[in-house]
Amino acid sequence: MKAIRFHEFGAPDVLRYEDALTPVIKPGEVLVRVQAAGLNPPDWYLREGYKALPPEWRPSVTFPAIPGSDVSGIVEKVADDVTAFSPGDEVFGMIRFPSFGESLGYAEYVSAPASDLAAKPRHLDHIHAAAVPMSGLTAWQFLIELGHNEQNPLQSERHSPVPLAGKSVMINGAAGGVGHLALQLAKHEGARVIAVASTRHEAFLRELGADEFIDYTKTKPEDDVRDIDLVVDAVGGPTSGRFLRTIRRGGALFPIFPLGFAGHDEAADRGVTVSATQVRSSGDQLAQLARLLDSGAVRVAVDSTYPLSEAAAAHERAEAGHIQGKIVLAVGNPIADQSGQAGVPSSQWPPRMRGH
Repeated sequence: MKAIRFHEFGAPDVLRYEDALTPVIKPGEVLVRVQAAGLNPPDWYLREGYKALPPEWRPSVTFPAIPGSDVSGIVEKVADDVTAFSPGDEVFGMIRFPSFGESLGYAEYVSAPASDLAAKPRHLDHIHAAAVPMSGLTAWQFLIELGHNEQNPLQSERHSPVPLAGKSVMINGAAGGVGHLALQLAKHEGARVIAVASTRHEAFLRELGADEFIDYTKTKPEDDVRDIDLVVDAVGGPTSGRFLRTIRRGGALFPIFPLGFAGHDEAADRGVTVSATQVRSSGDQLAQLARLLDSGAVRVAVDSTYPLSEAAAAHERAEAGHIQGKIVLAVGNPIADQSGQAGVPSSQWPPRMRGH
């Protein structure tokens, strides 16, 4: 099979389109013929050698490595003990995550634990389905249901979502992969949502249901907003602490990327809970997301698509920033091969937003 592999850490140009062995499934696993693979930040963290982590935290990676965790495709084969899926089923999932090179998603075939997969939403083509798993599960596990008891290595307390009905929620980085799905889940749960992004994203975010929009290039939300119940910082990092002043006492700040957050003392003084979690694979939660996607309650946006062979260019697009939705690699024939859906013709690429 063909796959994207790299033999050393580095910039996008280390990614090579080359031959690799087709995986052999183990008990409990499914072999998926991949039609599309979604890009996520952990893909380039892996490619770069986790350089943002302290040296003592950096995991060992075996070369050649295949990045990628999010796939949508067609079941080719199932292990004898797998009863949930059959050859020919269309599925999507986030494979073996968290992992450090074991997911192997940028390939024509991938083996996956059956528990990591769910039936692909009927009203999504494979391109849009591949855009969902990691971003959708991150938003779900932060906002709706954690769904696991695994320890988060970045905090001692178990993350707990907060009630959203009737609450005010501000989402920073609202146009990105996690942000645009978190916005819709918060709205679905009955929250009033303020979306923070740059000017070009306003119409997109209002279409998704944002009650208010703040253009951070013109207004600093931390200077103007007060008494928010929850801030979801989809950008995260060391600057998340600036949002503490926007949150009411008893409210919460959820930084999606908490590494480098240094505002714990200020949060305690202000009576604000700061919490994060490490997203984990869950076919069951993806099945719940699939129902929302099929009903039209949630839609997923694709910023751009690239053939698998051009994964390096896709990573360069990710590095350029200002992404609206997700970047996806087309692996098989994801537009034409989709459960009776007409799909998005290649002449209309990049496809925009899909839901029922």
